[in-house]
Amino acid sequence: MKKAVLITSLMLFSMFFGAGNLIFPPMLGLSAGTNYLPAIVGFLATGVLLPVLAVIAVVVSGESVRDMASRGGKIFGLVFPILAYLSIGAFYALPRTGAVSYSAAVGVDNAAYSGIFNFVFFAVALALSWNPNGVADKLGKWLTPALLILIVVLVGLSYVTLDGTPGAPTGAYAQQAAGAGLLEGYMTMDAIAALAFGIVVISAFKYQKVRKVRTATVMAATIAGVLLALVYLGLGSIGQRVIGEFADGTAILNHAAHTTMGEAGRIIFVAILILACMTTAVGLISATSEFFNSLLPGISYHVWAVLFALMSFGVATMGLDTVLALAAPVIGFIYPSAITLVALTLIEPLLFRFKWTYLLGIWMAVVWALFMGVPSLVPYVAWAPLHSMSLGWVIPVVIAATIGLVMDGNKKATRAVGKKVTISA
Repeated sequence: MKKAVLITSLMLFSMFFGAGNLIFPPMLGLSAGTNYLPAIVGFLATGVLLPVLAVIAVVVSGESVRDMASRGGKIFGLVFPILAYLSIGAFYALPRTGAVSYSAAVGVDNAAYSGIFNFVFFAVALALSWNPNGVADKLGKWLTPALLILIVVLVGLSYVTLDGTPGAPTGAYAQQAAGAGLLEGYMTMDAIAALAFGIVVISAFKYQKVRKVRTATVMAATIAGVLLALVYLGLGSIGQRVIGEFADGTAILNHAAHTTMGEAGRIIFVAILILACMTTAVGLISATSEFFNSLLPGISYHVWAVLFALMSFGVATMGLDTVLALAAPVIGFIYPSAITLVALTLIEPLLFRFKWTYLLGIWMAVVWALFMGVPSLVPYVAWAPLHSMSLGWVIPVVIAATIGLVMDGNKKATRAVGKKVTISA
């Protein structure tokens, strides 16, 4: 079981660690400056802890995100998983892996070049994900160790070579460093991706004939989370040590690689980025294809895999801006309900069985997210605390879930009294 847990945890780390995860921490390290500590703590809370809890929530509730979502009612139980898988699949995260890889490796605004690059990229990703039971071996044994080695080399050389000191915090990091970091981690989308990856982790353990799947999943998610945190801290430290102005995290890492290793550094940086994108692409194709195959068994896993690879190839070829424009509304809409679902799923075993707590909490998140996403409705919710950080839904959801908790508690108490009376009679 130990070997299976280690391999699966490396697989899970690699699926989480995509292009966005690579470039966010360095920019945070630079922008936060002397406020780095509270900023990185906030980032780790939503960029590491939340995804780890989401994976654990999947195995606690059943074997898939659909098992979890069904607690919000039949409509939510069907619509939410579909939107979640499409948003982290062909609508956004999957094509982004190809678009970002092309931007870093080629960087030329040419539709033909982009088409050729993305065709090869997604063909390789499709081949690696063709056997869903072998994903853990491919990622855990080969691609992830290679990725980690390259990252360790870059971080180590940067620590020894770069001698810059943290400057004054800029932007949101000057006033609300922890909040800004928390929002940055929130925007990695890993909390939603974790719900999708749960099914891959469970399938991997079943394929490896692990008996205690729940225990193994908790261990694998924890190890993957620790690895993520260490890598984020390393990449963030690079941002703390560079000198100058940079447009984004990609520019920071490119500069660090070139400064520490010369022209070979750029090749290593591109290799890191493409490997990070490839491991995520393989995980996403596998997860989304397994989900839709379970939803519509008449269509095989391989048909879904080819379909999502082709869709992602098409969207990625159109460029990163198109990818972002397609996905932003869907992501903003489902994130609040995803986090609410994870939180309630983890709280429930500590108390008693929920019904109204789920319904009121989740549907408040859905309605609030709808208001936040429609420009003409935003003024009606802009008054909420944390709205400026896109977290205005949090307090209303807590209130709604608390009301549901009281209702569920009263119902439980009424049943207990009724049983007592029956026994006495």
